[in-house]
This record gives sequence, C-alpha cells and structure tokens, in this order.
Amino acid sequence: MSPFIRIYDRLVDAFAFVSGLMLVWLMVAVVASVLIRNFGGQPPAWLFTSTEYSLFYLTLLGAPWLVREKGHVFVEVAISHLPPRILNALSRFVMLICAAISLVLAWKGLELVISNVQDGDYDVRTYFIPMWIFTIAYPISFGLMVIEFTRFIFSKDMFHSVQSGEI
Repeated sequence: MSPFIRIYDRLVDAFAFVSGLMLVWLMVAVVASVLIRNFGGQPPAWLFTSTEYSLFYLTLLGAPWLVREKGHVFVEVAISHLPPRILNALSRFVMLICAAISLVLAWKGLELVISNVQDGDYDVRTYFIPMWIFTIAYPISFGLMVIEFTRFIFSKDMFHSVQSGEI
C-alpha cells in the first residue's frame, strides 16, 4: 500500500474517531442538561449549541468511514437472487451513481463555503461563529465519500455483499 493511501486512510479513521468522540459528548451533554434541569437550573446555552453542532459534524465526518466499512443502509432483498456477475455489475453501477451524487454535493458544498467566506456569513444564535466553519464539512465529507465510492468501483471487493441464494 502506498504512503499516500495510508495517510488518506488514517485521515478517514481520524474523522471517524472524532465522530465517535462527538457521540460520547452528545451523551454526556444530554445527561448533564437533564440533570441540571431536574435540579432546577438552566443549562448553559453553549451546551445546547454544542450538541446541535456535534450532530452535524459527527454525521458528516463519520460518513466516509461508514462508506469504507459498508455501514450504510441498503436494501438487499431486491438483489439477493441476482447471479453474481449481474450483482457485481449492478453494485459497481450503484457506486458510480453514489460517487457522482457525492461529487455534486461536494461541489455545491464548496460553492457554499466560498459564498459564506465572501459574504461574511455568521451563525448568531449563541455566539458569533463564521458559517464557513460549519459548511466546510460538506466539501470535505462528500469529497472523501467520492473517493470511497470510487475505490469500490475499481476494487475486487463489492459494496453489496449478498451473493445469490444467501437470503
């Protein structure tokens, strides 16, 4: 395996790890918020805001890893009885469509980031935070998903693992 691929894989793993940490943070923040409310207090505004942002980031940063691990949901009932050659071709065609859609979303995300920077957009709910800090996750995440879907197109491994007669 080339050094570039190892570095890339480590980047995807790091994003997945950060997503996992955000999931733990969500659990801690929700429990803390409930406890504070049960004891008659008002949770700080940043606690609620951080959970919103964590949901957003953990979804986008974890998605490329989820693609690589074949963790996305797909319905195999319709394809479970296909002959292996047709299933192989169909699986690669579906990955091509997924890569194309991800490429469009990455491009549109990049346009959004550029627009946020040029217009000086801010999220002004709890604090004044530049919007590009949030929207930068779109082109990064969807760009990495383009790579992951494309890897399946050209690899020996299929994304759809059901072979004829397994179900």
